[in-house]
Amino acid sequence: MILDTIKKYLRIDRREICFLKFILEAYDGIASITTVNPELGVVRLHIPPGCAEDVEIILQDLKENFIIEDASAETSENR
Repeated sequence: MILDTIKKYLRIDRREICFLKFILEAYDGIASITTVNPELGVVRLHIPPGCAEDVEIILQDLKENFIIEDASAETSENR
């Protein structure tokens, strides 16, 4: 199941990790979140096929409340 997902790495304020998790959980099955580096606020999203556009809309909306940055280039796990 996780092997078929799109991985997206993000850096957010570490105080917002739980909030992002709760938001994504509210959209049942849209994405799962794993904390990669809690000190730096780096998280990895696993997005099922067909949900990437919806996740992007949610992230764009959340960017109005806190900083969300792409962290793909910084992650050594991104292979």
